[in-house]
Amino acid sequence: MSEVQDELKSQVRNYWNAQPCGTQFGSGERYSREYFDEIERVRYEREPEIFAFAQFTRHHGKDVLEVGTGAGSDFTQWVRAGARAHGIDATPEGIAHLRERLDAYGLSAEDVRVADCEALPFADDSFDVVYSWGVIHHTPNTEKALEEIVRVCRPGGTCKVMIYNRRSILSYFFWVKYALLKGRPWRSLAWCLWHHMESIGTKAYTVKEARAMVERHSVRNVRVGTYLSFYDRMERHGAAMRIAAKIAVAVLGRRNTGWFLTMEFEKV
Repeated sequence: MSEVQDELKSQVRNYWNAQPCGTQFGSGERYSREYFDEIERVRYEREPEIFAFAQFTRHHGKDVLEVGTGAGSDFTQWVRAGARAHGIDATPEGIAHLRERLDAYGLSAEDVRVADCEALPFADDSFDVVYSWGVIHHTPNTEKALEEIVRVCRPGGTCKVMIYNRRSILSYFFWVKYALLKGRPWRSLAWCLWHHMESIGTKAYTVKEARAMVERHSVRNVRVGTYLSFYDRMERHGAAMRIAAKIAVAVLGRRNTGWFLTMEFEKV
């Protein structure tokens, strides 16, 4: 890894270590059940698509790895569903949240640890399912992270990965906010997301790019698509923005407007 990538990875790690994804919504005493209940409620209220994509309950008894556990909402679903759940996160704070969460609910998992998604600490062909929702677009070498996900999946196993869609309503909103209204309309969608979407260096891909990235590996039954999300509908903004979002969907089509870009495939 170059020094530039190493520094970028450090900045990304520090960003998420300061506040794991979703923990800003926690209420009540830190690490209490009330705290985790509120984090979970907000996550699935805003991202109900997760359930249809992950299909937690269909993997009872399977060896599952979650890459990027964050505050542990999805990981808890794998455990509740009876999967033999393993989880990694880039940050000590994320793993601390996950361990405290399992304790709060009286649950246990096979293994949770701090690790780098570009160098997963598992042997080849270790898991029936490898799952990652909104994580690997943050690491400097997203392609390497995907390669690792495929490597540790067993032949015949399933990989389920969500990354951000560059041609989405939310991306266009960021371009208007950080490029057009700042007097620099030449800035690209990619530049706006890199500098202003969550941690520095965040990337987003087109459906075509995502499919090409997946199909470089020995996989089959590749399904790539997008979900029109809470964020694309501009539900946190005024009526004018919500109307503009509806018009954009009608003109561009759902395939070109959904923020969540999902990739699901089987390893050969």
